[in-house]
Amino acid sequence: MNSLVKLIKLKTEIVADTGDIDLIQKLKPLDVTTNPSLILNVCKDERFKTLLNTNDLEKILVNFGTEISKHIDGYISTEVNPIYSYDKEKTIEIARKIIKLYQENGIDKSRILIKIAATWEGIEAAKELELEEIKCNMTLIFSKTQALACAQAKVTLISPFVGRITDWYKSKGYEIKSIKDDYGVNNVKLIHNYFKDNNYKTIIMGASFRNIEQIKALAGLDKLTISPKLIEELNNDLDSNFKSNLEIDGDFSVDIINKENFNLEMSSNEMASTKLKEGIDKFITDTKILEEILAKIKIDF
Repeated sequence: MNSLVKLIKLKTEIVADTGDIDLIQKLKPLDVTTNPSLILNVCKDERFKTLLNTNDLEKILVNFGTEISKHIDGYISTEVNPIYSYDKEKTIEIARKIIKLYQENGIDKSRILIKIAATWEGIEAAKELELEEIKCNMTLIFSKTQALACAQAKVTLISPFVGRITDWYKSKGYEIKSIKDDYGVNNVKLIHNYFKDNNYKTIIMGASFRNIEQIKALAGLDKLTISPKLIEELNNDLDSNFKSNLEIDGDFSVDIINKENFNLEMSSNEMASTKLKEGIDKFITDTKILEEILAKIKIDF
């Protein structure tokens, strides 16, 4: 039994993190997550040029999502332009536009997750969108505070990052001797324990993995979104002796997260505030590059 099969038997749903439709056809995941960076990685590929028939960013993302939807049975995550990560009203506007574009392509909104950075403004936008039955995937989550705010806003799904947290601690000189010391893995376990102890219904989807040991350490989570490269490694890994290690072992009662304590706790968490800003900035940069490429392709047509 390989590790990927073991994960599936533990009822962890495997989600592919890619914009490459050919890889999606090969891997056959249940869900797929995309973002501007992933679309940028494949937009110059001649195989996908027919999807780049406009310089409207949302239409391009929905074109890819619509094509992806033909090859999977579950959710497609499509990201709101990250330039609006601190603008609640604009985030809501773009999310509604994305849903409308999918509906025009015959895709029901029940299959779409609107991907939004987990700033306070993003979480507030998601709270309103969920009331409209527009499901949200809150991304760039690096702290318990962000996760709890999302759960209390009753969003559909959160994507707590693993690898980027571990990268930060390594850059600060922290020693990680084994997977038990992995800061990113332990942060997701902590979020899981808070959610289960407080009966939050929000789905936890671990993201941003650096190796398959991190993935196996989080076996048993609702979902794990994994790059095609690591899915292949899991396919070839024969270690099936790992087990779920997500047992709740304490009292995880929490207070209601509001804007004041959210901002206070985030400002005092150097890792989370730094990585959130870095993540948003990287997505903004890649989005701008993607828009420049689309403008040139439009002219070529």
